[in-house]
Order: sequence, then structure tokens, then C-alpha cells
Amino acid sequence: MIDQQRPGTISITGISFEQMLEQVRYEGAYATRAQAEQAVRAVLAAFGRQLTGDERVELAARLPYEAAVTFTSQVPATEPLTGWAFVKELASRTGGSLATTRWDTGTVLRIVAQLAGEELLSRILAQLPGGYALLFGRAELTTCIPSRSAVGP
Repeated sequence: MIDQQRPGTISITGISFEQMLEQVRYEGAYATRAQAEQAVRAVLAAFGRQLTGDERVELAARLPYEAAVTFTSQVPATEPLTGWAFVKELASRTGGSLATTRWDTGTVLRIVAQLAGEELLSRILAQLPGGYALLFGRAELTTCIPSRSAVGP
């Protein structure tokens, strides 16, 4: 069930695949449902190669069935890609431009973030190399080590 609070945000409790596609279509401004579905399937298949462990299982359980099948049908890579490398690899696989692929990835993963919830998303981001937070619509926070001149002699 989707609870529309304001356009562009959803509270999800048992969303269907059709509802997920409509949300992606709305958020991504896709002209057709088929374009939204193509983006969802491509991004989830690629993301399925990046995530492992309990977080993979928990995320799959929160996705609509069709999305979970696409996501879990991929064998995880031995070395996860950085966020930018993920976008570049997906663009290469789909034949899309980097800009379009970045748009598709961000649109789909923002919906996935809402399905995952804050706690699971934090664990997913902790498992992945840098660059994914922005793809999920979060700020990329890093630890800054002050330079020697900033802390004095």
C-alpha cells in the first residue's frame, strides 16, 4: 500500500511492482511505463551484482516480487565497484549515455532507498565503496582528517 503524503514521496508498506514502476515513472519523468520498467530492471540487475550478505537478503525481501527476482538473479561480483564505476559499467552494458544512466540509477535507487528504510540503507552504504550515497539521494559524508597546518605545529 502506498500512502501519498506529498508528490514525490511515498510511505511504503507492501508496494506492488506496478506501483513501484509508476513511482519511478513519476520521479524520473519517463514518458512511458515501459521506459520506467527498463530502467528499474537494468539498475536492479546491476545493483544485484554489487550487494552481498544479509543486506542483500533483507533488501530483496522489501522489494516487490518482480523487482526482487531481477535483483537476486545476479551473482555478486567479487570486487564491488565505486558508485561512479557502477554508473559507467551500467552505461556500457545498456548502451546508454553516462548522463542518462546516472539519471536512471538515481531515480531507481531513490525509490529503493524508500523501500529499504533508513537503518537498512545505512548498512548497505557502509558495505559499498564510496559514491553510492548520492545515487540513493543521500549526501556523501566522509571523514576529513585535518592537515598538519590546520592543527598547528
